[in-house]
Amino acid sequence: MSIMVRLYEKGLSALRHIEGLAPLTLRLYLAPVLMQAGYNKLAHFDDTVAWFGNAQWGLGLPMPELMVSLAAGTEFVGAILLLLGLATRIVAIPMMFTMLVAAMTVHWQKGWLAIADGSSWLANDNVLEAGEKLAAAKSILQQHGNYEWLTSSGNFVILNNGIEFAITYFVMLLALLMMGGGRYTSVDYYVFRRFMSK
Repeated sequence: MSIMVRLYEKGLSALRHIEGLAPLTLRLYLAPVLMQAGYNKLAHFDDTVAWFGNAQWGLGLPMPELMVSLAAGTEFVGAILLLLGLATRIVAIPMMFTMLVAAMTVHWQKGWLAIADGSSWLANDNVLEAGEKLAAAKSILQQHGNYEWLTSSGNFVILNNGIEFAITYFVMLLALLMMGGGRYTSVDYYVFRRFMSK
């Protein structure tokens, strides 16, 4: 048994040299997703402000110009900082807040699933209704469209727009808040090492 414990400890010790890969992969995954989200808000600023502010068909948020600016800036600039691994823990906080706001204001009423999948145990009434709509759309396309060509890149789905992605990104950012940018793989690591050595 003591041999197994020693082998386990040696294995853990060896992992310390590559432990920066975990936060690096989280950062590399999140950066393009969040950068695109921020870019889209900036590129369509007026439309996004209208959607944020309108209570009838939008989110009905107060001060929509400020809210869009904060969300877009947090996502776009935050994604660049994540990519570099610079101020990772600090930038994770407003990005986590942005994900929670998105989950609660945009996605909550749709349930968990991002893509409507009626066979999922997480399917709600909205998702189950989407199955009928998808079947009708497929029927129309099979009769009046080039269905094989239309589905050659993948199956048609209906976006449910639930909290799945926003909460997943929140959890990933929470992990980065706890772990930091990563040993050997982030600017944070080298900045910290330089100042700690003095």
